[in-house]
Parts: sequence; structure tokens; C-alpha cells
Amino acid sequence: QVQLVESGGGLVQAGGSLRLSCAASARYFNTYHMGWFRQAPGKEREFVAGISSSGGSRYYADSVKGRSTISRDNAKNTVYLRMNSLKPEDTAVYYCAASFADWVTTPKPEPYEYSYWGQGTQVTVSS
Repeated sequence: QVQLVESGGGLVQAGGSLRLSCAASARYFNTYHMGWFRQAPGKEREFVAGISSSGGSRYYADSVKGRSTISRDNAKNTVYLRMNSLKPEDTAVYYCAASFADWVTTPKPEPYEYSYWGQGTQVTVSS
């Protein structure tokens, strides 16, 4: 069983930056592919970024590519999402997700491919 806890969300002005963190209680964290998704009101949950178990491969949605960085620290069982140049359309609840042994479709995994989810952290970008 894997438990995920996100943090780092909040209210930020357009053009600002945030770093989201996701702490995992997984015995073998370094065997899990990790992903970030987001869901805005009235919209489906969408992929934002993903990182392979080793950290050697990273994937981004077109909407955040070039202004976001996903990273992980396997020694700390934590994955991060740094987002710069935030836009009002980035407003959403951001979820961390884990999939065992990199069993996801890249470069754009689907939510159903992840077995474990955090409770989400709200990111609100004001214009």
C-alpha cells in the first residue's frame, strides 16, 4: 500500500511560481513511476507531468511544457513539481499519483493507469 500526501499549493498571482511536493509512504518508492495530474471545476482530470522510477525519464503535458519541472528524491520518498510563469488556467486541484514498475503509457499516461492517489492540493492563480 502506498500513501501519498501533497503540499505546497496556494494562491499565487499570474506569472508567479510554486513548488508542489508529494511525500510517499512506500517501502520501495524507487520502483514507482510518479505522476502529477490536475482537475479544474467541471473538467476531467488531466495529466500534467510524469517521472520514471529512476528519474531518468520525464514527461510533460503541452500546456505546462517549458515552464514546469518534475523531479524526485528517492532517498526522501518525495516527488516535486515546480511550476513557473503560472497562468489563471493553471488553477486546479493538483494530485500526485503512483504506478508500480513504470507500468504507464508514455508520454501521456491516463489516470486509470495509476493505482495510488493523494488527496490533492489546491492551486489558485489570480489574474
